[in-house]
Amino acid sequence: MKFNTKTIHGGQKPDPAYGAVMPPIYQTSTYVQTTPGGHKGFAYSRTHNPTRQALENAFASLENGEFGLAFGSGLAAIDAVMKLLKPGDEVISTNDLYGGTYRLFTKIFESFGIKFHFIGMHNAANIENYINTNTKLIWVETPTNPMMNIIDIVATSKIAKKHNVLLAIDNTFATPYLQRPLDLGADIVMHSATKYLGGHSDLVMGALVVKEKALADRLYFIQNASGAICGPQDAFLALRGIKTLHIRMQRHCENGKAVAEYLVTHPKIEKVYWPGFENHPNHDIAKSQMRDFGGMISFVAKGNNFNEAIKIIENLKIFTLAESLGGVESLAGHPASMTHASIPKEEREKIGVVDSLIRLSVGIEDEEDLINDLKQALA
Repeated sequence: MKFNTKTIHGGQKPDPAYGAVMPPIYQTSTYVQTTPGGHKGFAYSRTHNPTRQALENAFASLENGEFGLAFGSGLAAIDAVMKLLKPGDEVISTNDLYGGTYRLFTKIFESFGIKFHFIGMHNAANIENYINTNTKLIWVETPTNPMMNIIDIVATSKIAKKHNVLLAIDNTFATPYLQRPLDLGADIVMHSATKYLGGHSDLVMGALVVKEKALADRLYFIQNASGAICGPQDAFLALRGIKTLHIRMQRHCENGKAVAEYLVTHPKIEKVYWPGFENHPNHDIAKSQMRDFGGMISFVAKGNNFNEAIKIIENLKIFTLAESLGGVESLAGHPASMTHASIPKEEREKIGVVDSLIRLSVGIEDEEDLINDLKQALA
């Protein structure tokens, strides 16, 4: 089954009760049993729910995985992965990652005795310098948030397998429409399904997808034991959103390209970060592991001035100033004071997240309207 068909039919079956085309919202906490343990596959909705199960099947299908898990948020999904570890274990992570992930790693799991190395992964060979007998996980974002760096998944997976280390990829920015990390050697794929998978800015959700049953069983146990699941209403909304993922992503990519090419020629713009540019570091790797370059862009206005950046953002009219990304509407954000505020300033600036950096999530509106909005805001 081709990807565009998978978004609509992947992992799905008509509802067995009445043949509903869309999985119904099973808004129930519990299920009747004919005898203790005698039920139709569902006993309690923290453990299993038919609507959530349909969504988890869809997640697995999209990523060419075998097992999908849906959580109450992207951070809940990451939290479940971290609970695979124990005190004394070490994690190698990219030094350019979502601020909430950094906060979870440093403020929660470091206090449980897990050590994190935040390193540049532009050259995957650098990872080997930090691997030792305690290393149990490599955590990768690609493209990274918000600097749009590209990390070579194939090269990283070879290193992980050589040292018997798990490799997890945050695939939120790319989505399975653009890249499928399990096919490139990853063990775990994570999504903030709040973003492109849901696609309509109306839910908060996380997802994990794996191929190996033993690993899936460990994660299902953690999911059930910790209880950070999504509800059936949100599962239904995410299923609805996934059905248009392919056509939305095509437009996100088209508009993203147009906006990036406009910004890079603007006299007031100093730097534009977008992996589609031929002079972008690891552009060739992006071409090899991604279908297109996505709708996420970051840029810095000339002069590297905080107040100028805020003025630009506040003057936008179609781009909405808001947290998050990946919805049908275009959003603009200021990473230093919003999504990455939990990262210390000196650490942010080492990786390029300066106070004047602006991040755009380019939506699916008319391309000309988006460019005209940027034009007037920059003027």
